[in-house]
Amino acid sequence: MVVAGAHLPFSATAADYTTSSPTPELRGTDFELSVAALPVNLTGRSATAIAINGTLPGPVLRWREGDTVTLRVANRLGVDTSIHWHGILLPSNMDGVPGFSFHGIAPGETFTYRFQLKQAGTYWYHAHSSLQEAKGVYGAIVIEPRDADPIAADRDYVVLLSDWSDEDPHAIVRKLKIQADYYNRHKQTVGDLFSDARRDGWKATIADRKAWGAMRMSPTDLADVNAVTYTYLVNGTTPDGNWTGLFKRGEKVRLRFINGSAMTFFDIRIPGLKLTVVGADGQPVHPVSVDEFRIGVAETFDVIVTPEEEQPYTIFAQAMDRSGYARGTLSPRAGLQAPVPALDARALLTMTDMGHGGMAGMKGMEGSCGAGMKMGEGGCGANMQVGMDHSKMDHGAMKHDAMAGMVSHPASESGNPAVDMQTMTPSKALDDPGIGLRGNGRRVLTYADLKSTFADPDPREPGRTLELHLTGNMERYVWGFDGIPFSKAEPIRLNHGERMRIVLVNDTMMEHPVHLHGLWSDLESEAGEFQVRKHTINVPPGHVRSYRVSADALGRWAYHCHMLLHMELGMFREVRVE
Repeated sequence: MVVAGAHLPFSATAADYTTSSPTPELRGTDFELSVAALPVNLTGRSATAIAINGTLPGPVLRWREGDTVTLRVANRLGVDTSIHWHGILLPSNMDGVPGFSFHGIAPGETFTYRFQLKQAGTYWYHAHSSLQEAKGVYGAIVIEPRDADPIAADRDYVVLLSDWSDEDPHAIVRKLKIQADYYNRHKQTVGDLFSDARRDGWKATIADRKAWGAMRMSPTDLADVNAVTYTYLVNGTTPDGNWTGLFKRGEKVRLRFINGSAMTFFDIRIPGLKLTVVGADGQPVHPVSVDEFRIGVAETFDVIVTPEEEQPYTIFAQAMDRSGYARGTLSPRAGLQAPVPALDARALLTMTDMGHGGMAGMKGMEGSCGAGMKMGEGGCGANMQVGMDHSKMDHGAMKHDAMAGMVSHPASESGNPAVDMQTMTPSKALDDPGIGLRGNGRRVLTYADLKSTFADPDPREPGRTLELHLTGNMERYVWGFDGIPFSKAEPIRLNHGERMRIVLVNDTMMEHPVHLHGLWSDLESEAGEFQVRKHTINVPPGHVRSYRVSADALGRWAYHCHMLLHMELGMFREVRVE
C-alpha cells in the first residue's frame, strides 16, 4: 500500500492539489488516456500543468509481456500532442514522434496506439511534442514478465523522479538564450579565489581562472536549469509532501526508479540501506550492491532493498549540481519520516573532466579554449560544413580513434559558431563514478558494474562504425551532433539487419543521455566486449561511449539527447532503417 503520492481528479483545482493520494494504476490491455490542461499548486503559487487523465504524473500503466495493448489517446488541448513509449519495441508508426510516420494528435482528435509487448521491465511514457513533457505529460510503465518474475519481491513501488517549474518551459529557453548561466547561482566568488590560492598557490589559481575565462565558461556549470526554478518531485510529490511507501521489517522491497525529469540528473541513496541494483533500462543485470547511484534523464534502474529495522528510511535524490533534492520515505507505518541528509558540497569541473588532459595540455596555446581548441568568433576550429550525410561516409574504413585515446574531429565542427569547445583526450572509462561522486566514502554504481544477465544478443562484429560528436555552444545555447543542428542534418541511414557500432564523443561540458528509438543500444566495455543492454546511454563531459546496434526494425526513428532543452535546440537526428 502507498499512503501518499500525487493524484488530481479530473475536475481538480489548484486548491485540490494540496491533498495527495496514490498515483493511479491502470491494468489490462485496453486503455483510455486523455491529455488536458490542469491547474496545480506545487510551490504555493498557482500554475498550469498538462496532465494525463488528470494526474501528475500520469497513471502507472501495468502491462504483461506478450499481450497486445490498445491505447486511445484523446487530445483535449488547443495544440497538437503525442505520446512516446520510451524504450518499448514497436512499429515505427506507433512510436509517437510527430513527423516520423505519425502526424501527431490534433486538438479534439483521438489516436489509437496498438502494439504487442516483446519485453518486460520498467519503462516510461511521455510527450514528444514541443516541451509538453516538462509540463507534466509523463508516466511510468511496468511490464510484468510472461512467466514468473525472477526478481522476487514482497513490495513493488514505482519511484518516478521529475522536475517542476512554475515557469513556462519556453520562457526558460528564452532566458537561457539571452544568458546561458541565468540559473547558475553557484559561481565562484572572490572568497573562493583566496581560498584556492591558499590551497594551490597563486600561480596555479590564476592560471585556472584564466583558462576558464578564455573558454567563457564556469567550472560550476553542472546544470543548465536547477532549483532556482525547479521543485524536485517523487511521484508528483514535493519534498515537503513526503511520498511514502510502506514495508514490514525483513521484506524485500523493489523500487523502480525512473528519471522522468526534463533536465535533471539525480544522485540517489537511502541512508541505512544497501541498494541491490537488479535492472537497468528495463533489462535484467547481475545484482550489484551499492550505496548510491546516479540516474540520467530517461534512464531507469530497478533496486532491491531489505529494511531490517522498524524505522523510516529517507529516499534521497539530490540534483547533480546540489541545488536541491527530491525525497520520499520507506516506512513501517504511515506518518513517519527519517532525517533528510544535507546536500553534498557542490563539485567543480576540471579540465581533465572535459577531456583536455589537465592544465598541462593548454601550454603554449595562445587564445585557446583547451587542448587543441582555438577560441575565436566562430568558436573552436575553422570552416563549417553543414548537412553532412553520414550514410555516404566510409564508416567501415574509419579509424576508431576515439576509443584509442586521442580523437579527431569532423570538419563540420571547424569555424562553427555552434561549437565552443572540443575534447582531445576523452576518457573511455566506464568505472568513473562521475563528477561530485568520486571519493565520497560511499560505494557508487558505475556503468562498469552493470552486466546484462544474458549473453550478447547479436555477437556479430559490427560491419561499420559511425562516430558522432556531441556539440554545443553554451553562450549561444545551441546544441547538435557534429556541430550540426537537426534542421540542417541529413538522416542517418542504416541497412535493415546490419550490426553496427556507434561511438559518441562528448565535446561539451554537460552530460548527455542519448536515446535511440526503436532499437537497443548494446554498450561495450573498454575492451570492446558486450557489457549491458540499454535504451539510453549517458555520456559525461570529456568521455566517449561505444555501443552496438542491430538495425532490426524498419522505419524512421528519432535519435537525440534526452535533456529536453538540448533536444529541442538541435541535438536530434533522424535514423532511417531501410
